[in-house]
Amino acid sequence: MELAGKRVLITGASQGIGAAAASRYAERGAHVLLVARSAEGLKRQVERINEFGGSAEAITADLADVDQIRTLVESVEAPDVLVNNAGIGRWLFLDDTSADELQSMTSVPYLAALLLTRGFLGSMRKRRSGWIVNVNSPVSRLPIPGATGYASARWALRGLTASLRIDLRGTGIGVSEVVPGKVSSQYFENNPGAEERIPAIARLIPTVTPERVAKAMVEAVERERAEMFLPWQLKGFELTGRVFPGLTAYLTWRTGTHR
Repeated sequence: MELAGKRVLITGASQGIGAAAASRYAERGAHVLLVARSAEGLKRQVERINEFGGSAEAITADLADVDQIRTLVESVEAPDVLVNNAGIGRWLFLDDTSADELQSMTSVPYLAALLLTRGFLGSMRKRRSGWIVNVNSPVSRLPIPGATGYASARWALRGLTASLRIDLRGTGIGVSEVVPGKVSSQYFENNPGAEERIPAIARLIPTVTPERVAKAMVEAVERERAEMFLPWQLKGFELTGRVFPGLTAYLTWRTGTHR
């Protein structure tokens, strides 16, 4: 898809991967709509994009709130590209996670992506064009010890992606999934204790920057790629998990968090 002149809506865009992606899409000539809870954070990102001549606007919304998602869908014209990037959730054993926190980490990313996509899909179908990008985590393929609620939400997002890809075949609407490894963003600062739960075997995979992930998010749309893993070592690890699932699961458990 050619991005110049297109409208791209990005969730979780006030910092990290979402903010980097907003800049990258704007550099490609798209008008970007940045969505997040932080009005101040969104304002900074819009100003940064405007400084280099890009086109952007901010939409403040809490995507854990179904009513705010409904308001967003009703008030915004369906974008050409929808980027479901927002995601929250600490890495905890299931019995250490409160029911409220499980609800929150299911609401974002999974339910937010599900409801936003549903809200805009009708318009995309009518014009027979559009692209959906879901940003996911490696635990959607390779679960790790001590992150049950988080992994469950990410597997649900993977299921949504695969189901959409089948449903939308031949409609002119594409679906991409971008799966980065560890990213040097604010995630681990916002979720203390999560970084320590990365299994030792997974620490062999190099960390990537938000800008590198943003580049992949743009390439996924421009090159119409169904799936992108980065860095390449993560793809190798994921393939090993498919070919040798028992061994991969054992090594992940053996080098991961134990109680």
